[in-house]
Amino acid sequence: MDVKYDLTSYVRVLKLASTPSWDEFSQIALIAGVGIFLVGLLGFLIFAVMSFVPPGGV
Repeated sequence: MDVKYDLTSYVRVLKLASTPSWDEFSQIALIAGVGIFLVGLLGFLIFAVMSFVPPGGV
């Protein structure tokens, strides 16, 4: 593990990185929010279906 090489790689990546514009940030936040909502909805639907299934199977 070459610490000097690793640090120079990290510095190079940080120099290339830039702060996103407000439009780009809001679009990413919207997509992430929709994804979180869909995963939560899927979990709720699975919970709702499983609450009607009798224990022990059919």
